[in-house]
Amino acid sequence: LCPVPGGIAHAFNGSRQQADEFIKLGFKLGFGGAMTFPRASRIRELAATLPLDAIVLETDAPDIPPEWKVAQDAERGARNTPDQLPRIAQILADLRGIAVQEIAEATTANANAVLPGLPRLH
Repeated sequence: LCPVPGGIAHAFNGSRQQADEFIKLGFKLGFGGAMTFPRASRIRELAATLPLDAIVLETDAPDIPPEWKVAQDAERGARNTPDQLPRIAQILADLRGIAVQEIAEATTANANAVLPGLPRLH
């Protein structure tokens, strides 16, 4: 068997046990729109308690819109966009009780670590 080089577990929605196994394999776990719903207690608990160095933020645009987009665009069908990332980051910061700047720095570093060509795209 070939070792898994890591990656991103996109729109992570698994258990703590699954999260721990992905992390052991070198994966980062993607959190985004689903985490913004107050009733998504399992996802929110994981986002609050998993090691910060294992988390990346994502929008999955145009899918998986955050709670506020669903409420705002319910009649037309909610769509997610990359410009929602700062607000999604704020939700994660609130869940973890830390500054949003710390979230932004950590999740950017995490994304760059798993996607080494990403910094060249800026």
